[in-house]
Amino acid sequence: MSTPAIQFSEDQAEAFDQIAEILQGVGVHLEGEALLSPRSDDQGTSPVAVVGKAGSGKTLLLAELVKALQEAGVDVVSGDYEGKRRKDRRTLAILAPTNKAASVLRNRGVPATTIHRILYTPMYDPEYEKIAEWLEGNAERPEIEGLTDTALDRAHAFYQTNKSIPGALAAAGLRGSDFITGWKRREDPLDIGLIDEGSMLDDRQYEDLCEIFPTLMVFGDPAQLAPVKQSGSMVFDRLPEDRVFELKRIHRQADDNPILDLAHALADPWMDYYKFDRLVAEIAEKDDRVVYAGRVDAGLMARSPVLVWRNDTRVKLIQAFRAAYGAPHDALLPGEPLICDGIELPMKHRKKRLDLEARGLIKGAQVIYMGAGRKPGFSQLHVVGAENPQVSAASIIKIELPGEEEPFIPYAARMGAAFLHGAAVTIHKAQGSQWEEVQVFAPDLEVAARMGRVEAGTPLWKRLAYVAITRAEKRLHWVVRRSLARPTAALGTSDLVAAPAPLTLEVQDDIDQG
Repeated sequence: MSTPAIQFSEDQAEAFDQIAEILQGVGVHLEGEALLSPRSDDQGTSPVAVVGKAGSGKTLLLAELVKALQEAGVDVVSGDYEGKRRKDRRTLAILAPTNKAASVLRNRGVPATTIHRILYTPMYDPEYEKIAEWLEGNAERPEIEGLTDTALDRAHAFYQTNKSIPGALAAAGLRGSDFITGWKRREDPLDIGLIDEGSMLDDRQYEDLCEIFPTLMVFGDPAQLAPVKQSGSMVFDRLPEDRVFELKRIHRQADDNPILDLAHALADPWMDYYKFDRLVAEIAEKDDRVVYAGRVDAGLMARSPVLVWRNDTRVKLIQAFRAAYGAPHDALLPGEPLICDGIELPMKHRKKRLDLEARGLIKGAQVIYMGAGRKPGFSQLHVVGAENPQVSAASIIKIELPGEEEPFIPYAARMGAAFLHGAAVTIHKAQGSQWEEVQVFAPDLEVAARMGRVEAGTPLWKRLAYVAITRAEKRLHWVVRRSLARPTAALGTSDLVAAPAPLTLEVQDDIDQG
């Protein structure tokens, strides 16, 4: 089996060839031969995993597999819209556990979406489905009452550069509530699934994915933190050795990256916390991509949260951030960061729950508060990493206070999307995300080191430090003191990408009338 033109390392080439052989066994040939139709009685293959530490080339391998599959004629399924099913159609979905993790892949040219968007599929209004079929090349240009030729041209132009049906329909002047009539749990299986950030998958998600994809491939980092309540184990730990392909080599382009050097230094069994702290300081003296910081930078917290281990540290830093910006106790300032804490709706409003989640408001999503909505309890929000980021939604915003069991709620709808403040987050919740600059609160890791806790045979502080450090794309700030530097500029929203008018998620009215 020949590998792509890109120069692979030996372990990448071996993994690519073995995966290509597995795909050939289910009728997908990466060398340009005709695709075989999926058999209705085909149970697929047992899942495989590609594992490796940061810098080992997992994402590069995933991207090249996607490219090869597309060139072989396999269609990418995004979760936005699925055309009419064909018996001979072979499909591929590239998934990540969170919007932020999916956006990291999209920024690298990989058409990824979230696991949730594949588990739940949209139902389109039949009239507007004609536009979707036309954009996908499966039908003639339609005539739609109320839409001009200019509007259709805008939709077509958008779709040529961004393969998003909802985005194209929004460019034509339509709202989501115009063309999406509801959401349903997927019943029919798909075909091939590539899952990134596999270390974040819990058992339930993994079982759901195995049901949906006869051919499933999980990419993950065994040095990261396992999901909470799974005793340090990850889903790929249970696979047979011959179904796990390990990438061990750290690639040349990453060799001069001091952040990755620090991450891999943690593998040294003789490295304790204090030796590591000294190593960070030494590297910071030589390379400005590592900063040995005496104080937390409040300005950075607005867009990339401080990463901490303990919840009480998180709450105290959030309060210090709000005080530094002069935020009132009973309201939010535009530009304050939030983290979605789930959807608070009863089961009878299941469709509304699915609508909120489909817009990116899933647990753990990062959001920027843009201002109050037009109705009481509504907020204008920018969902970080979402393809259509600006929405207006019924919101329940909770501000946690030190020493208080119950959070303070400055204002809220009776039901809707719930949010916590996002200026600081735990390292567990940061998995799957990346920011250009990351602040790691080292005093918390020192506490973990002193406690001597071990997870899956590795000191917990090392796993925490590894995950936190590898969230930084360009610069790492290792904060060593419990102090916060005041911001040099006011909070704002001018840095956020302009978007069409926010999609309004009408939850409150339906509840009042129900």
